[in-house]
Amino acid sequence: MKRKITVTLIVIACFLLQCTLFKSLAIASISPNLLVIVTSSFGFMRGKKDGMFIGFLSGLFLDIFYGGTLGFYALIYMYTGYSNGFFRKIFYPEDIKLPMILISVSDLACSLLIYFFQFLLRGRFAFRYYLMHIIMPELVYTILVTVFLYFILLQINQKLERAEKRSTGNIA
Repeated sequence: MKRKITVTLIVIACFLLQCTLFKSLAIASISPNLLVIVTSSFGFMRGKKDGMFIGFLSGLFLDIFYGGTLGFYALIYMYTGYSNGFFRKIFYPEDIKLPMILISVSDLACSLLIYFFQFLLRGRFAFRYYLMHIIMPELVYTILVTVFLYFILLQINQKLERAEKRSTGNIA
């Protein structure tokens, strides 16, 4: 229960930061996608089930406040968290390469899916413009923020895991 409350608070905090502080720090009206960082990070740190929960929660916040269709972002982010959960077995906390790669791929995949379903299917074929002016700058900005935010999320996850081990009596 403590984990779900903590993770929900993290998602709310990142959503608020993404919508307020980072919107004002936007470079060329592009801001980092903190919710992809949180969803991907907890996906490969905790597994598919937690990744799906966090992804659904993150996407639901986006749907409620910014989406035109309820469930669109929730579905995309849920699949993102689930997909990252497959990498839990090869995740090592001290190695930053895997998290950086997975978060980059997740942000790129989310952006491409959003383009495909919200623009391409409506007859807007400016993919090259969208790729160069929205997807790539957001990806770079997200990677830069990942360097800092990932370590904070890792520390929180490790504290939660230690607390869970203590509560079950498996002190290592």
